[in-house]
Amino acid sequence: MKSDQPVDLAFDRDHLWHPYTSMKNPLPVQPVVAARGVRLELADGRHLIDGMSSWWAAIHGYGVSAIDEAVRDQQDRMSHMMFGGLTHASAIELARHLIRWTPDDLQHVFLADSGSVAVEVAIKMALQYWRSAGMPRREKLVTVRGGYHGDTFGAMAVCDPVTGMHGLFSGSLAQHHFAPRPQTAFGASWDPMDLDAMRDLLQRSEHEIAAVILEPIVQGAGGMWFYHPEYLRGLRALCDQHGILLIFDEIATGFGRTGKMFALEHAGVTPDILCVGKALTGGTMTLAATLASRRVAAGISEGEHPELMHGPTFMGNPLACAAAVASLRLLEESPWEDRVSGIEAQLRSELEPLGAAPAVADVRVLGAIGVVEMCEPVVMREIQSYFVEQGVWIRPFGRLVYLMPPFVIETEDLSRLTGAIGSWIEKGS
Repeated sequence: MKSDQPVDLAFDRDHLWHPYTSMKNPLPVQPVVAARGVRLELADGRHLIDGMSSWWAAIHGYGVSAIDEAVRDQQDRMSHMMFGGLTHASAIELARHLIRWTPDDLQHVFLADSGSVAVEVAIKMALQYWRSAGMPRREKLVTVRGGYHGDTFGAMAVCDPVTGMHGLFSGSLAQHHFAPRPQTAFGASWDPMDLDAMRDLLQRSEHEIAAVILEPIVQGAGGMWFYHPEYLRGLRALCDQHGILLIFDEIATGFGRTGKMFALEHAGVTPDILCVGKALTGGTMTLAATLASRRVAAGISEGEHPELMHGPTFMGNPLACAAAVASLRLLEESPWEDRVSGIEAQLRSELEPLGAAPAVADVRVLGAIGVVEMCEPVVMREIQSYFVEQGVWIRPFGRLVYLMPPFVIETEDLSRLTGAIGSWIEKGS
């Protein structure tokens, strides 16, 4: 059914700035008027099967009654209130869920309003921890190449300066240390030499390092690379040896995407600080969280300046918290592990044969993530148009054509997504 709400694409083109686009010659956008299940309805009545989960957030699909009802119920009571000096039941219940699902030592929850802000808070926690300990020179961060942590300035500073989309601002960002990205692929035989560069860096610069920050197991927007869990085990030991904090950014990987509730479970490693977001509310609205260990919370709170110096206006927003609680309950009660396992098996079956094509450099699958890496960058205007014509929504970047579908997707719809990628490659990409 076509919507009676007009979508003025000319106004959009002239005035709305979309992500990572130019205002002079923007990429075309599709006018969405409704979303239900795994389908996006366009203004002309066509439907697109969503292979992106709205940038990895809508794990339950769209129009989820349990989440919608929780938001309506919360709205009847209050939509927002400042979190400074006040609290509410939805925030408390959300913190209970996060503490129960994450490693035991992560007992302290800071509710942020976006993934980038969660990373900013994590960085601020690490820096304030060392200032409280009387070691203010520990203000540098260490990360690995190929990482991506968000678009705000603290987060940009620990994104890959070449592949992380923020090279334009490199001269304006805080300067941190970068080690080579882990080279041993997930599922391959572990090479202990993979940790040598990180080991040397931490030993050489221990006196100035506050924390190591990285995405566990899966590097997302920086390259969709899946690496060996042993790297995280070795890194945890190195951080303990040098007294350095360890921050995991699970904004993209948290809540089941890799086949584990959190990617850190593949390695059995607990960070000192953990960032979560994206799927936290099931894609309903923006919310993120930064969890800290007892050690970090005590270190900050027992210092000369015991207050953690951060407080977003919409921190702990009741509507967002209610949506998150409903989403986490829904996930907990659903057979999400079986669903993700089934998606993984189907992605392997239908994407891996594409690796034989000359234009394809690699195919990799983990959990509900499927990646086809091309030898050359895709032409976004052309490939996006082709996928829309095929009735699917797939948003590649660079050389990567990838899928992160909602966990509730049916096999026929997933085959439509993988088939569209296959037909695009077959026709000569």
